[in-house]
Amino acid sequence: MAQYKGRTQATDRRRQTTQGRNVYVQGSVVRKLDERIPDRRPGEPRKDISHTARKNRDKAYHMSLGYVFFLACAIVAVGFILTGYLGLQSDITNSIKNVSRLERELNNLKLANDEEYNRITSSIDIEEVKRIAIQELGMRYAEEGQIIVFSGEGSDFVRQIADIPE
Repeated sequence: MAQYKGRTQATDRRRQTTQGRNVYVQGSVVRKLDERIPDRRPGEPRKDISHTARKNRDKAYHMSLGYVFFLACAIVAVGFILTGYLGLQSDITNSIKNVSRLERELNNLKLANDEEYNRITSSIDIEEVKRIAIQELGMRYAEEGQIIVFSGEGSDFVRQIADIPE
């Protein structure tokens, strides 16, 4: 490495040089700037605060009894409102849980009802019912002139207001 007044080139890059009032640092190590803002400019005369301004600042730092009472009432009111809100939220949550429990119970009952209906339907022997109706009870199939058709006029049922002719 090249020598410069007893120092190596790497050391030379890190040395500080001063030109006027500015300080320059050569190399990768740079000091942080002092970023404090002075309260007043140098050479500017110091301003004294007036007595009225000082009294107003002191008043602003202290709270009156009325203001403290108002803040305490506001905090109590907010506490009651939040307590009521949490109670309503809890009621809603409980209602939702109850509705879901009832829906689950309804679904279980529907499933049990469908299973029972299928069991009953599959256990009925139609041929046996037909045999008992014809042989034991004397029922027979309707003949050509025995079927009478009624118009329901959109209703689901028909009312009999007179005897059906034979």
